[in-house]
Amino acid sequence: MAAYVPVRWVAPLLYGAVLIGSLYYAVAGLGDGPGPQVWRMPAFVAVIGALFALEAVGHRRPAARAPLLLARCGLIGAVVFLDVSGLSQVLFVLLPFTAYFAFGRTTALALSALCLAGLLVAYLLTAPGWYRDPEHVSDLLMLCVGLVLAVSMAAVAVGEQRARSELEAYAARVAELSAATERNRLARDIHDSLGHHLTAMSVQLEMAEDFRALDPDAAQRALAEARRSVRLALGDVRQSVRTLRDEAARPDLSDALAALAQDGGPRPRVTVQVSGDEDGYGTAELTALHRAAQEGVTNARRHAGASWVRVVVHLAEDAAQLEVTDDGCGFAPDSAATGFGLLGMRERVHLVEGSVAVDSSPGTGTRLTVTVPRGKTGRPEERREA
Repeated sequence: MAAYVPVRWVAPLLYGAVLIGSLYYAVAGLGDGPGPQVWRMPAFVAVIGALFALEAVGHRRPAARAPLLLARCGLIGAVVFLDVSGLSQVLFVLLPFTAYFAFGRTTALALSALCLAGLLVAYLLTAPGWYRDPEHVSDLLMLCVGLVLAVSMAAVAVGEQRARSELEAYAARVAELSAATERNRLARDIHDSLGHHLTAMSVQLEMAEDFRALDPDAAQRALAEARRSVRLALGDVRQSVRTLRDEAARPDLSDALAALAQDGGPRPRVTVQVSGDEDGYGTAELTALHRAAQEGVTNARRHAGASWVRVVVHLAEDAAQLEVTDDGCGFAPDSAATGFGLLGMRERVHLVEGSVAVDSSPGTGTRLTVTVPRGKTGRPEERREA
């Protein structure tokens, strides 16, 4: 099991109490006979000092659990032998207490039983008829109570340390998952926004290069479109920065989709049709629809060789449905060649409890269908109005 840290003030407090009590007994002459022998009290003080030193060693070398426990047993036994007050028997409770942290509950309970058995054996050997002596019976009962309290206190402390460790591990896991979620979100935003505009710029610059000598006016128009795509890309970058600062603006889906029809030059021809009311749809839902349409248009422009792309959105009371259809070369949706765009789109749509369906095969064009429920992430007032 994992080693836990004992409550550090318990052992020194008991050592100090026993030392003060024994010194008082010695000075007041309350012990058996005229007082301790000349060597007995210095030896007692020296052993108590060794126990204090052992605690310091235990804090510096917590891995040496078994040697520390054995040394503590020997030193406590020496203290009990040298003590004239009888108070040092309370130190026996430290054995199961410290063992609980190092070895667990079973070892602590076993040591508790051994402490009680040791005291009973000592009574049997040195005090016949001890069970009729109130003092001996009281000492035995007090030791039982002390052992129960010590084990209980150790169990509570170990439980608190275990809970703290689990909480720290959980917090670290949450931080790791939060960082991964944020990385995925940034990857989707970069792909969906900058990737789309860079694709458009690439097409426009290629057109400008191709028509530079044959049709200077067409080349100039392509350059103008490329500059426009640069401005749109910068706008998306600013929007991403605002999102990172929790200043995300609610998009206007109709305007955002209409801009798709103006990107990328004459091919493919993009038409957009939007019906229904955006009210009641949250920022995340509208963004998911916009990015899905953007991804469909970008794929048709970059990979499909399509001559036309049709974007149709219907915003109903319960859900919104987006369809992006093209007449391109198509592809196999289940193939390993599908890239980050479709993956990011599915992740974004699933975050708003929507669904994505891709109907395509080589040579037949592609139809992308995205369904997003209404009101799942909208503002509270929007959900109440819905």
